[in-house]
Amino acid sequence: MRKRANKVPEEDETLCCCEYVNRVGERSHVAACCCDCEDLDDVCDRFLKREPQKSGSLSQVTEVFTDRLRVPWFWGGARKVDLSIIPPLVLLPALLHLAALHFLLGMVVLTALPVLVLWYYYVTHRKKGRTLFFLSLALFSLGYMYYLFLTQVRPSGDVGHVQVAVVTVGVILTLAALVHTKREPGIVRPDQASVHSTVTYHGPLPDRDPAINGGRQDVTMTVSNRAGSSEQAGVELKESSRRNWCPVCRVVRPPRAGHCRICGVCVLRLDHHCVWINNCVGQANHRSFLLTLVFFLLTSVYGISLVLQSVCPKQHLFTALFYCPGVYNQYSTALCFTCAWYSSIVTGGLLHLLVVQVINVSYNVTEREARVALRDKTARSAYCGLVVDTGVYSRGFRGNWAEFMTMGEKMNVPSPAPTDLVAFMGVSTQEQRESE
Repeated sequence: MRKRANKVPEEDETLCCCEYVNRVGERSHVAACCCDCEDLDDVCDRFLKREPQKSGSLSQVTEVFTDRLRVPWFWGGARKVDLSIIPPLVLLPALLHLAALHFLLGMVVLTALPVLVLWYYYVTHRKKGRTLFFLSLALFSLGYMYYLFLTQVRPSGDVGHVQVAVVTVGVILTLAALVHTKREPGIVRPDQASVHSTVTYHGPLPDRDPAINGGRQDVTMTVSNRAGSSEQAGVELKESSRRNWCPVCRVVRPPRAGHCRICGVCVLRLDHHCVWINNCVGQANHRSFLLTLVFFLLTSVYGISLVLQSVCPKQHLFTALFYCPGVYNQYSTALCFTCAWYSSIVTGGLLHLLVVQVINVSYNVTEREARVALRDKTARSAYCGLVVDTGVYSRGFRGNWAEFMTMGEKMNVPSPAPTDLVAFMGVSTQEQRESE
């Protein structure tokens, strides 16, 4: 069964909740997900005939499948579903319930789960691809732990209303800080007033009055066009701003800005690309990123302590996580104990991240600058690379934290303009002529 897809709708035609525009620019419908499967038919036909598959045929089938996986949406037609958000929603509850069956299963699952996550991180980081897997895992872990806290720990009677309110407020503050972190990392955008410059031509343009400026016209020309017409300008750009010029974004990066190959943008004071928020951490959201970590760690530690007090009331809080006799006698207590262990593993990883961030801020160095300095051996490192001091931007402990807390106010500072480099080139040329 095949169905010919319609062409792209006109601008005045709106898509209904179940329609969408597919990857080839044709109008389609979610009910037609099994129609016109030429790629799948070709793969199955070759498989039945025992013929070798075409190169890239399986990837084409995957692209078609992911493009047709849509959910109805009331605004703008059906929305595409990213497949990377589904595995955490299925695997996390299944693995945690499996780990609660026996102590040995718990050890195997809680050991294999971080290994699988690190392996997937290595694969995606090597390919420099965007994925919602880690963000989905983080959000679902927070929501699922909170759900189990209300349904398993709260009915036991060992947790009061005040404790539940504190955990709820912590979850809300964590999500609010995460939303603020996701908004804007501080993308470097070209300033139109600075990127364009004025070039004088003795010839009227069709849309301007030739009497203006005595028959001369002012037109704007971008740096890329000027570089193409003037070889000397291109050489000057390469010599003076080769390290700061981004050929992808076509902007001159301010000091400490960097280009993220995953997001494809240049970010002011780029620290790193965090897979857990699926966004870059830069000048505009670095403070809220640290605030998100602090809120999450405080909420997680407090929640873990409440769970351990509920399932292991006779044990000391610091020993209950390692020794809790009889916890596997009931499935509900075993599930809570397993979730406490899982939360402890996640908390330990994020605590290490927070410690690294605090140390970097104290020395006024970003994670990106620390990696480059360690690679080039231009920085002093201590404690197995945990402390990295480049000595370039440091102003002392108090000065570094004061700059970090107020760097969001410097977002409106204009970035270096390419026209300034060309103007500097013209001044240098004039000085050379006068010296001759």
